[in-house]
Amino acid sequence: MKININRIGDNFNMEATNEEGNSFLMDSAPDIGGEGKGMRPRQLLLAALGGCSAIDVILILKKQKQEITDFNVEVEGESEKVEDYSLFRDITLHFKVKGKVDFDKVERAVKLSIEKYCSVSKTLEPTAKIKYKITVN
Repeated sequence: MKININRIGDNFNMEATNEEGNSFLMDSAPDIGGEGKGMRPRQLLLAALGGCSAIDVILILKKQKQEITDFNVEVEGESEKVEDYSLFRDITLHFKVKGKVDFDKVERAVKLSIEKYCSVSKTLEPTAKIKYKITVN
């Protein structure tokens, strides 16, 4: 896996591009000179967790023939300052699923994702407590 990051302009705006040519913008916080032209790296970490888990959950539910009409994951992270950096300590994912879906199947899919399949979850697990909530229809 390879990501290329190019600076745009004179401040902290950057474009990250993967090997397939897909890209997104990053920037820093305004209080250190960011321009608000992209997500901050720590926000991207939470987005990566939500996206990784969402892919797992949708894949599992599709295999179980569940009919999803709408799917949303809201991710909230609480961090703690440690020396000169911060670590996420508590992260909550709120899965909101609509359609002809069985709550127990959604719950099982979420649990499998967080505890077994999601690589981002496993990466964050040593320092963060990851919890989830589920709303169906």
